[in-house]
Amino acid sequence: MTDRLLVSLPDAALRDAIGQLPEGVDVVLWDLADPAPAAHLDLVVPPYMGSAERLGALGGVSTRLVQSQSIGYDDVEAALPPGHVYANAASVHETSTAELTLALVLAAQRGIADFVRAAGEGRWAPAMHTSLADRRVLLVGYGGVGQAIEARLLPFEVELTRVASRPRDDERGRVHGIDELPDLLPLAEIVIVGVPLTEATTGLVDAAFLSALPDGALVVNIARGKVADTDAILSEAASGRLRFALDVTDPEPLPAGHALFALPNVLVSPHVGGASTAMTPRMARLVRDQVERMLRGDEPRNVVLRS
Repeated sequence: MTDRLLVSLPDAALRDAIGQLPEGVDVVLWDLADPAPAAHLDLVVPPYMGSAERLGALGGVSTRLVQSQSIGYDDVEAALPPGHVYANAASVHETSTAELTLALVLAAQRGIADFVRAAGEGRWAPAMHTSLADRRVLLVGYGGVGQAIEARLLPFEVELTRVASRPRDDERGRVHGIDELPDLLPLAEIVIVGVPLTEATTGLVDAAFLSALPDGALVVNIARGKVADTDAILSEAASGRLRFALDVTDPEPLPAGHALFALPNVLVSPHVGGASTAMTPRMARLVRDQVERMLRGDEPRNVVLRS
């Protein structure tokens, strides 16, 4: 334990959301774009977006914990200077990401983009589309985000199959291993990809993955762009055989005029899974909890790297 804690936050909005911290905690604002405000900071919260490229500012600064505002950390290990403990933001983004996932699935299934295009042209264009109810949904990735998606999918009366890095059983039945995908993909009408980006999952959604799906299947990627092969997606989308809803892409952002934007069977959202009003209060609760743990001398939550 220590007499006082020094906490750096990236902006006033997060500071205001956190409110008054316990006695013995001092707060400074630091977005890692300028030199560090002190040689030692007990807790550092980098900015939400583009934080990995700024982590070099921690060189020469001692910390007890670097608390990310993102769940993913695939770009952090190479950027984080030695001597730091890094925690991700598990518990912050699951709800918003699951909401967006359901929004993308429902929009694709019920033809919302078609209705919006028709309305923009001043046309009344009724059509019957495929329901989400009764569809066979394959959920690839069963961490916190996957479980949040599952909780929201089940009331839609789908037939849900879950896939994780390794097989296991839980109270809802079987969780299949990722090595079972070749047998599972031909049965799926909707595939939701929510795996972390690792060496093993880079390029997971490739030509072979997509060719195994039945005609008309919907592929939703809310993981990371590099989990999927963009050329393979373009090939299947341009042919009209498969449909896609993508919150993440490779490259990202997509260049202006990219072919994916023009295809009527592709929905693209600009990596906004966690970007909702639910984020800041949850992030504030996580920071407060980490501070209180430090004050008690307890271990921090969500540690994913030690550099």
